[in-house]
Amino acid sequence: MSRKGKLNRMKKHMNLGEGEETPPKVEQEIHSVPHLQKWRDLDASPFFFDSEYAFVRTKQYPKTHQHGKYVFQELEEVVERWNGFHGSHPLSSKHLSPSDLLFFDTETTGLGGGVGNTIFLLGYSQYTDKGISVNQYFLPGPGAEVPMYQAFLEDVKELKNLVTYNGKAFDWPQVKTRHTLIREQVPKLPQFGHFDLLHGARRFWKSEMESVRLANVEEQQLGFTRHEDIPGYLAPMLYFEFVKDPDPELIAGVLKHNEEDILSLITLYIRMSNLLLDHEGKFLSAAEQFQSARWWEAVGEEDHAAQLYKQTTGRHEREAMKALALIYKKQGNIDKAIHIWQDLSESTNDEESDIELAKYYEHKARDYEKALYYALSAYRKWKNKKRILKDKEESERLQYMKRIERIEQKESR
Repeated sequence: MSRKGKLNRMKKHMNLGEGEETPPKVEQEIHSVPHLQKWRDLDASPFFFDSEYAFVRTKQYPKTHQHGKYVFQELEEVVERWNGFHGSHPLSSKHLSPSDLLFFDTETTGLGGGVGNTIFLLGYSQYTDKGISVNQYFLPGPGAEVPMYQAFLEDVKELKNLVTYNGKAFDWPQVKTRHTLIREQVPKLPQFGHFDLLHGARRFWKSEMESVRLANVEEQQLGFTRHEDIPGYLAPMLYFEFVKDPDPELIAGVLKHNEEDILSLITLYIRMSNLLLDHEGKFLSAAEQFQSARWWEAVGEEDHAAQLYKQTTGRHEREAMKALALIYKKQGNIDKAIHIWQDLSESTNDEESDIELAKYYEHKARDYEKALYYALSAYRKWKNKKRILKDKEESERLQYMKRIERIEQKESR
């Protein structure tokens, strides 16, 4: 890019129009920035506000860019499918467009909360007509938070929905904390919806993966492998080195790390949406199908959950059948529930189905002979299992004895 073109790009961040001349003072300020050319080589420009500056880095990717297994353009199809789905879910982008989603991540000087932890990099990616826009806002020193947040908040004032990875618990609370300290000098924080994909990763893969750190999820679920990546735990140390010696080469790897984080959030949202919207479970592993059903049940979409439970096979089949029976019970389809409980009672050592049958025959059918049969069957199965906590074991034993004695008394009347 020519020198004139670069200056025009910087004018956008200095609130200057295309036809306006750069004031001499601003020209001097720009050229007083250390290592300015290196920043330009990183696609970054200084944003001046109140005689201080932060760096704004912008980058574009085509919609057809492949990031691991997925192409960014698949986000359009995912949002369209959510808009065509009748049910509700915490990750549903119904009534939104792809450009309404802001995929957001931060880099901080520490992992703790509170005012002692400073955000030195705010980054987000957004789906636009021209492609995927990556925008990063970098804090060159402790006195530059006002220009950093000014630039960021001006760009996201129309924000409708944030997509993060642990952003509800960490990233956005940190933004709010730092914003509180300078709120009189910068725009207000926008109101928005929030999808935190860490919750979904835990639901789908916690039992299948050693860790659901984003880097692990990228490699095992998204097919994306980082090359020469700067580990997140090194970012604070590199930033402190930069503050002492403001050479952007020190921080270039951290910028790249953050960029890949926010791009991976796009493909992770695509992946999770595909799992949740696979209504027939054709493309889910048995574990994913079971976890998807559990999530749909948890948000009140019981019919959809039941459909997935019915199709679950493998090591989760028993748990899926138990969950399905409870849905039938809740919906009043007691005959279907009894059929499942009887099958589980005969084929497994799981006492819970026997307890449900004992409760049904005692309280609903008033068939005390069958109620006693299943109560005793449940107790035998429970008794054959080893337990560690003796106090809990005794408490459970007393509950079984109380049930058995109560049914025996009813049967003898």
